[in-house]
Amino acid sequence: MHSDHRLRTLVVDAGTVYRWKVRHRNRSGEPARTVLTLHRDGVRTRIVFEEGPGRVVTGGYWFQGLVGDADDNHLNLHRPGAVRAFVDETAHRRLLDRHADLDGWELLPAAAVRYAAAATPEAPPDCPRGP
Repeated sequence: MHSDHRLRTLVVDAGTVYRWKVRHRNRSGEPARTVLTLHRDGVRTRIVFEEGPGRVVTGGYWFQGLVGDADDNHLNLHRPGAVRAFVDETAHRRLLDRHADLDGWELLPAAAVRYAAAATPEAPPDCPRGP
């Protein structure tokens, strides 16, 4: 199990470093929430995932930090590659320059595509290309 309270470091390039953490909250009578918090240069961006119909946030021992939707988009927020996908997507949308609470569900499909693309190696030049 991961520690929810420690700040981890994500180095994007030589001049861009983020500190990040994941927290899960499950209060009685309220939907469960998982929050990915990014810190850089005094700016805090929170990407919030709240449980609801077709939306799952996990906080149990084995799958803590997993968020997923009914369209089969899912990421483990404790993986640096998943965090990098959210950093890249929020930077692409120009959402990282101010304090903000963002709806993670709006970002998840694009972040999942970015994560999958980063994890998929390029085919060698001599690889057959399909029909």
